[in-house]
Amino acid sequence: MTTTLPLLGQTPALPADPSMLPASARGGLPTTPFGLYVHVPFCATRCGYCDFNTYTSDELGPGANRSEYAGTAIAELRLAAEVLGPGRPPVQTVFVGGGTPTLLPAQDLVAVMDAVRELFPVAPDVEVTTEANPESVTPESLATLRAGGFTRISLGMQSAAEHVLAVLDRRHTPGRAVQAAHEARAAGFEHVNLDLIYGAPGETDADWQASLDAVLAAPVDHVSAYALIVEQGTRLARRVARGELPMPDDDVLADRYEMADRTFGTAGLGWYEVSNWARDRAARCRHNELYWANANWWGIGPGAHSHVGGLRWWNVKHPAAYADRLAAGLHPAADSELLTPEDQALETVLLGLRLRDGLPLTALSAAGRARAAESVVRGLLAAAPHEAGLAVLTDRGRLLADAVVRDLTD
Repeated sequence: MTTTLPLLGQTPALPADPSMLPASARGGLPTTPFGLYVHVPFCATRCGYCDFNTYTSDELGPGANRSEYAGTAIAELRLAAEVLGPGRPPVQTVFVGGGTPTLLPAQDLVAVMDAVRELFPVAPDVEVTTEANPESVTPESLATLRAGGFTRISLGMQSAAEHVLAVLDRRHTPGRAVQAAHEARAAGFEHVNLDLIYGAPGETDADWQASLDAVLAAPVDHVSAYALIVEQGTRLARRVARGELPMPDDDVLADRYEMADRTFGTAGLGWYEVSNWARDRAARCRHNELYWANANWWGIGPGAHSHVGGLRWWNVKHPAAYADRLAAGLHPAADSELLTPEDQALETVLLGLRLRDGLPLTALSAAGRARAAESVVRGLLAAAPHEAGLAVLTDRGRLLADAVVRDLTD
C-alpha cells in the first residue's frame, strides 16, 4: 500500500525544505540515473481522443498565458535544484512533452534548457527531447532548437490517412509529418521519432500499411505505435457512446500490431519495449528507459509527476494554479505518496516485463516464477532467456502483455 504524505510545501518551513525527500531517497541520489520532464500544457486544439492535462487558449484564464510559461517552469527548476541540493546527480535526460511544446517560441524552450545547464550538473551526452506536432515546427524553429542543445525530436504523426486524422481531430495534413522529419534531420537532430496510433474507427488494413510505409520513407531511427484507447471524458468517448463511431476491435488491434512489428522488423527497426522500435541501441529513447527502470526524475509543470527514491508526487493540474503557487513561493505539488518496498517491487515487474531486455526472474515471487515457467510452455515467454534467468515476452506474449503481467504478479 502507498502512504499519503502531507501536501508538499504546506508546512511552516521553506517551500524547498529538504525534508521533503526521505533519507532513503537522498542516499541513492548520487548513484541513481536522473532525468527531468518538462510539461508544456498548451495545445492549439483538443484532439478528440486525448485525456492529457492540456488546455487550449479558450480554456485558460489569467495567469496561464504562453508568454510567461518558460519563466514559470524555470522557477520550478530552481526549486528542484534547491530541494535536491549539492548531492544531486548529473541530468542524463531532459524530455519536453505536452501538450504541444513547440507552440512556445523555440527560444523559450532553449531558455528552459539553458536554465537546466545553469542549475544542474549535466551529463556530456545528455539526451534532450521535445515532442512536436508536425504543423508547429518550421526549418527555422528546428534549427534554433538544435543549436540550443536539443538532440531528439518526437513528432506526432498518428496516421498517413486523411480520414483517420479527421476522426482523431488532428490538424496536420497527410505527408506533413514526414516532411517535418526531413526538416529535423536537416537541422541536425541526431534522433527523430514518429508517433503512430492504430485502430481508429474507419481505418483499414491498407490505411495502416500506408502509414507504416510513410514512416519508413522518413529519416527516422525510432517509431512509437500505440493502440487507440477510448478514454472516458473525451470527445471520442462521447461519439462512441452516441453510436456515431464504433469501439476499436481487439482482434483488429492485434492484427495492426503484428503488421507494424513485421514491417518495422523487415526494415531494421527492432522492438525494445512493447510499443517502441529503434534502429539500434543508440536510437532508443533513454528518457523512457529511465522511467521503465524506476530511476529518478523530477516533473516540471502543471500536473507533472515526479519520482525520487520511492517518493512520488504530482503537481496541481491547472496552469494558473501552478503559476500562482510558484509565484507565492510554494511548492506546486498537489499530493504525494511514499512507495513501500512491495510497491516498488511490483512496479519493477510491471515495467520490466514490457522490455525486450527482459526481467530477471529473481524479481518475481516464488509463485510468480512458477507461473513464468508455465508461461514458457504456453508460448508467452521465450524459452532461451528463461533458461538464462530472464522473463522475455514472445511475439504472442507481447499481444497479451497486460495479461502476462497480471499472471506473474501476486
